[in-house]
Amino acid sequence: MALPVLDYEHENTQAFIHEVMSRSEQNITACYQCRRCAAGCPVGEETGYVTPDRLIRMILLGDREQALSNKLVWKCVSCYTCGTRCPNEIQTAKIIETLKHMSKEEHLDPLLPKVAAFHKSFCTAANHLGRLNEIEFMGLYEIKNAFHDLIHFKFREIFKETMLQAKLGLRMTKKKRMHFGIQKVKHLSDLKRLLKKAKKRAADGV
Repeated sequence: MALPVLDYEHENTQAFIHEVMSRSEQNITACYQCRRCAAGCPVGEETGYVTPDRLIRMILLGDREQALSNKLVWKCVSCYTCGTRCPNEIQTAKIIETLKHMSKEEHLDPLLPKVAAFHKSFCTAANHLGRLNEIEFMGLYEIKNAFHDLIHFKFREIFKETMLQAKLGLRMTKKKRMHFGIQKVKHLSDLKRLLKKAKKRAADGV
């Protein structure tokens, strides 16, 4: 299968590279395409031609559109295998997380809406109390999924997903993995202040 040709835009390349490097805090210019990250990626076979090394190559060539919209950005499981295998200690998972945030900031449609809903729900629930509450997390996730399916008139999908998650919730409850009480970290205000500062740094491209 022929791979799509990467678009090279000289004017925007350096700005894009600097933005990704500063936000992810990873020196992607140190990548020399040894492909050890690709060999260890557990989702590499599910992302088509886009593997961690290929994604870095897109960034280095200034192909912003392809870098922000590909399956690896939404299928990455953040196992950090790529980083542990990299001879230059480049944590590609952090780069992917940065690209995911940039994609959301530019309001691009996610290739995998359920993954996007999971990511957003997890961050919202975790930021609310400083630790994850399963009830809140699953509730937010189901609402986002149901809304997406509703506007596309997928009523059967809403029913199937609701039943699936209800069974999952029941199994988690039986195994005492569903916490109904509200638990939050100490000094929650300090955590929220750090999160606010991190968001500002990301918005400023620091």
